[in-house]
Amino acid sequence: MRSGYGWLHQNFRGGGPPPTLPRRYIINIFTTQRGHLSAEDVFTKVQKLYPRTGFATVYRTLDLLRREGILRRFEFGDGRARYELADQNFHHHHLVCRQCGRIINYSDFTKEEEELFRRIEKALKKKYDFAIDSHQLHFYGLCARCQKSKKEEL
Repeated sequence: MRSGYGWLHQNFRGGGPPPTLPRRYIINIFTTQRGHLSAEDVFTKVQKLYPRTGFATVYRTLDLLRREGILRRFEFGDGRARYELADQNFHHHHLVCRQCGRIINYSDFTKEEEELFRRIEKALKKKYDFAIDSHQLHFYGLCARCQKSKKEEL
């Protein structure tokens, strides 16, 4: 996560979305919480701070913040979109546990992994004449806890 969030407030200047109270609360939730939050998670947290905020407001705000480049939206196969701060300095992939739903940020890439990603991007660019400017990978499986509990069941 970034240290200091002045970059968020710059997005609200000069033509950006106005910093309404619900928007400020929602941004504050993302700057103080780690993880991948669903609209339901955000709604529950906002209700504690500003109970007059409706679910539709949360959805519209999340979509607006995504379009403004402040949040990233992810689908992990469970039917619920998840959001996190869009930090260009923190490129990562996700490890998603199919059993408990845990999502682990994976960012400590080895040199070999970085080279593999570059080679894949280069091959796709050549094969499809496609200018890739970013990528995101999700790996699905079982986390250590679920592997352990599965072994204990046997």
